[in-house]
Amino acid sequence: MTVVTEPHSSPLSENTADVIVVGAGPAGSTTAYHLAKSGLDVLLLEKTEFPREKVCGDGLTPRAVKQLVAMGIDISEEAGWLRNKGLRIIGGGVRLQLDWPDLASFPDYGLVRKRDDFDEQLARQAQKAGARLYERCNVGAPIIDDRTGRITGVHAKLGEEKREVTFHAPLVVAADGNSTRLSLAMGLHRREDRPMGVAVRTYFTSPRHDDDYLESWLELWDRRGAEDRLLPGYGWIFGMGDGTSNVGLGVLNTSDSFKELDWREVLKAWCASMPEDWGYTPDNMTGPIRGAALPMAFNRQPHYTKGLLLVGDAGGLVNPFNGEGIAYAMESGQIAADVIVQAHARATPGQRELALQRYPQVLKDTYGGYYTLGRAFVKLIGNPKVMKIAAQRGLTHPLLMKFTLKLLANLTDPTGGDAMDRIINGLSKVAPKA
Repeated sequence: MTVVTEPHSSPLSENTADVIVVGAGPAGSTTAYHLAKSGLDVLLLEKTEFPREKVCGDGLTPRAVKQLVAMGIDISEEAGWLRNKGLRIIGGGVRLQLDWPDLASFPDYGLVRKRDDFDEQLARQAQKAGARLYERCNVGAPIIDDRTGRITGVHAKLGEEKREVTFHAPLVVAADGNSTRLSLAMGLHRREDRPMGVAVRTYFTSPRHDDDYLESWLELWDRRGAEDRLLPGYGWIFGMGDGTSNVGLGVLNTSDSFKELDWREVLKAWCASMPEDWGYTPDNMTGPIRGAALPMAFNRQPHYTKGLLLVGDAGGLVNPFNGEGIAYAMESGQIAADVIVQAHARATPGQRELALQRYPQVLKDTYGGYYTLGRAFVKLIGNPKVMKIAAQRGLTHPLLMKFTLKLLANLTDPTGGDAMDRIINGLSKVAPKA
């Protein structure tokens, strides 16, 4: 991508805003919503047109539910949301059903919603709040002020005719996902020392569509060769409530098998090992198998530089413990919006910059220690022997698994919680915030 530099100018008002948000996924739409609700003029630029497909498990934990509530989304069953009570964990010959913890800080239920519809609801909510949404707006090169080196806008191609247009704002938020061309154009590259994952999933017509627990299979076996292999990852089955199940795999890049295997074929083989009456057969598949990267544990930094803030997958916000991305995309969007709103109210450029430079530290204070623990966890489960022992022995202890659920789903009360909360919070606090 070419970086375009140009001197400061006064563009047309409809193409000018206080903030430009690039990407209308969960991170971008949440950022735009909170900025607009605070009275800022926001441009939300989305390269595709809604509704649009995204690869996702479609299961939302209580962390994500809290963010939906904060955005005023109608999450009732009448509005098409399917609630779930907790997580069913299968592995080591054991089947354990755990309810979401009863906490003051988070609701005690999760939700399921297809991503094409989910993302559009968030984008429309941002619109209702006052954000100006441009669909089919393919953002290209950033515009850099030749005196300061700061981003001051973006070039884009708009609509079916790909009309060239320029948008200007003193701040730009990169919410353009794992590939984040905008970040790369600003010199922010992926950290190779941080874990990456891959998610592959498809949908099947299934009698299990109305399951009120999310289901996670901790032992992911590849049984296609002469010898069974335990792979570094997990499988999931989420009932969608609409006659279909979302079935997929989350796989880590911590083992030699990561690059050598065709994960779509692994998913097909895993589905073939399921009971026939569940319906996870090629004849019942309602769409193709799709895959996407899971950028984890702050794998792109710094999260703020020269007028550009990174949110969601662009900043590597996926939880390394469980591959969850939506909750952290939305949370980082809310955090970024809060920092921007406070900076916007400052009187001088120097004071505004000082406020903006807080953003990376707020993210590290919020997630840094927990993500460091997650990176250690990823290394451990990358060893098939460790994973096998953990699945076989850990699952036989319900109290230990209750602790593990809180740890993996990052569901604790920060103050006034139980002993498990205090242990998890304490570990996160003392771990390095890298």
